[in-house]
Amino acid sequence: QVQLVESGGGLVQAGGSLRLSCVASGRSYRMAWYRQAPGKQRELVASITTTGRINYVDSDQGRYSISRDNAKNTVYLQINSTQPADSAVYYCTGGGEFSTADIWGQGTQVTVSS
Repeated sequence: QVQLVESGGGLVQAGGSLRLSCVASGRSYRMAWYRQAPGKQRELVASITTTGRINYVDSDQGRYSISRDNAKNTVYLQINSTQPADSAVYYCTGGGEFSTADIWGQGTQVTVSS
C-alpha cells in the first residue's frame, strides 16, 4: 500500500505564496490535491498523471499550479496570491487511470491571514 506524506502547510499572509509537497512511498499513475475548508465538503483542486496530464477543477486555477517529480514520487501544489478563502486542510491523493483518490495522505493545514 502506497503511503503519502504531505508537508509545506502553515500560516501565510494574504498575497503570499506557498508550496505544498507530497512524497509517496510508491508510484501512483494519478496524483491529486484535495482541500477541505471548515464547514465545507472536501473538493478536488487539481490532478496530474505520470505523463504530465493536468486537470484543474478549482476556479482559481490561475493561482494554483500542480506539478510532480516522478523520480522522487513527489507531487507539488504551488499556491500564489494566497487569499483567506484558500484556508483549508489540503490532502494529497493517489489514484489510477480512472480514479484520483484511492489512497489519502493525512492532510496539511493551510491558513491564510488577511
